[in-house]
Order: sequence, then structure tokens, then C-alpha cells
Amino acid sequence: MEYTGVTYDMIYKAKQNLKTIVLPESEDMRILKAASIAVKEKIANIILIGNKEDILSRCINNNIDISGIKIEDNLKSEKRNLYKEELFKLRKHKGISLDDADNLLNDKIYYATMMLKNNDADGMVCGACNSTPDTLRPALQIIKARKGLDLVSSFFIMQTPNTNLGLSGKFIFSDCGLVINPTEDDLVEIVLESYDSFKKLLNEEPKIALLSYSTLDDIKDENVIKLQNVVRRVKEINNNINIDGQLQLDAAIIPEVAEFKAKGSPLKGQANVLVFPDLGAGNIGYKLVQRLGNAEAYGPLCQGIAKPVNDLSRGCSSEDIAGVIAITAVQAQM
Repeated sequence: MEYTGVTYDMIYKAKQNLKTIVLPESEDMRILKAASIAVKEKIANIILIGNKEDILSRCINNNIDISGIKIEDNLKSEKRNLYKEELFKLRKHKGISLDDADNLLNDKIYYATMMLKNNDADGMVCGACNSTPDTLRPALQIIKARKGLDLVSSFFIMQTPNTNLGLSGKFIFSDCGLVINPTEDDLVEIVLESYDSFKKLLNEEPKIALLSYSTLDDIKDENVIKLQNVVRRVKEINNNINIDGQLQLDAAIIPEVAEFKAKGSPLKGQANVLVFPDLGAGNIGYKLVQRLGNAEAYGPLCQGIAKPVNDLSRGCSSEDIAGVIAITAVQAQM
């Protein structure tokens, strides 16, 4: 299969040091096809969760080759008792019993998350047929935020056809999947994590715009003031970060508009990381770019979490999933 852009870059990196990615949604044909692609292309080692006979039967009936892929039955696994004890220890302060922990492991996503927690996998990809809350709730309860952080947020890698924008058409959009109404503190963490995600995954210098309905105007609105405070606080933490806001989208990404609307902005209309003021704006924004702008969208990808766990759009294709598997493998390398 031929890949270009973000997917090509991520697959190339993933091949350098193979990681093991667990896929709990073995009932979804797109997942099975993506698993086959990942192993055939040597993107990652794959573990599927579910009943082995059922999975093999579906693959045979649909001509999907999953040879070389490990299948683990969460209902019969030898490690189930170990995971049950560990899950009970992790969640007993929330009032769950040993039996409750055992019942949770009937859920393949909880089981896959415990595999990740116990280093039996390096990353997890899920969400093809489950909602974002169902996909990420186990990870937020069990894996939790990376040490020193209070927040897990999300981002999309967007590849647009217009290579004159962003980093040859590539952007990070954040947060488009998790934090509904970010506080000023939340936005500072989202900015810093998005900076880190861009630098590590795309290997270029991030140029970060905090998006708003106005551009560098002295408006006495609490939402605008919040963004201005975020810029100031980020610069106090790391003065080398290239950030500006509040900016309208066109002033953030179009140099000619920036020259008129945001003269003197350090971004000069060349932003490649777009931070949205809230989840509504972020989620609507990425879908508009994806559907009307014919952009490729990879995510929502998690940042700030202790181990790589990534969500999928339920409208994804098997090729999209293979791309997210590659991104997750690259995150695991780091």
C-alpha cells in the first residue's frame, strides 16, 4: 500500500523500532484490516483482543490475513487474575470490589488498558466503534496523566492539500476531543503539550496560535483576556516558544492577512499549531477542515498521558487506523 505525507513519515519512523500495539475492537472489520496492514508493512507488532475462533472466522470469511498477529481472549487469558488484582488495587479507593474489577475485564477496552498498564503492550488504539468517553475512560482511570502533569488533552494531526500553509500543509489542532471548557491553567498545559507533540512527531519548530473571534484587540472580554494571559504565562515558562494570540484563523495562517491584521506578530501568519478556545470550536473546526477542505485527520491523539492511548473517529477507514497505529508506535518509541 502506498502512503504519503504524515502517514508515510510516521510509518517510516515506526519501522525503525517496532512496538507492540493492542487493538481491543476485534469485532470491527476495519480494525482487522488495519491490523493486517500494520503487520504486513512492519509498522508494529499487533495484539487483538477477543475470542480467537470468532476473529479467525471473520478474517477467513473476508479474506483478511492476520498471520503473525497475537490474539488474546480477555475472558480466558492466564493473565486475567493478575489484571483483576491490579485493577482492584488501582480502583478500590473508588469503591469497586474484586468482583467489580473482574466484571470490568469482560470489557475488552478495560482489558487492553490493563495490558498497557502492565507493560504487556506499548500502546493502544481504539474508537472505531466506541465513543470517545468509552474509549478513553479506562485509560484516564488506569494509565492517568504523565508524572508532573494534571491534564490529559488531545490533538489531531491534520494534513491539508494546501502545502503553502502550516508545515507543508501539516498542522496540529488542539484540543478537539477531550477538554470541554479549558481553564487558563488547562490552556497553558495544552499549549505546552501541543508544542511537545509537534516537535517530537513532526520534527520542526512549532508556531502556536491561540485562536479567537478577534485579533490582538484590546477587548475587555474574559475569554480574550484568558488567551492573552496564556501567552504571557507560556512565555514565562519558555521564552523560546513561538506563540501569539488572540488571533483569528486567517491572521494565524495567512501571511498577507497577518501583515494587515496582526502586524508585528511573531508568527507572521505561519502558524502550524492551532489551539482552540474550547472543545466545541476545536471539534467543529477539525471536521470542517477534514470534510470541506479534503484534509486527512489523524486522531484524536492523546497527549499528557503516561502511555500512548489514541482514539479513532468512528468514520475512519482501515488506512486511517493504520496511520494512527504508526503514530502510536512512534509515541511509544519516545
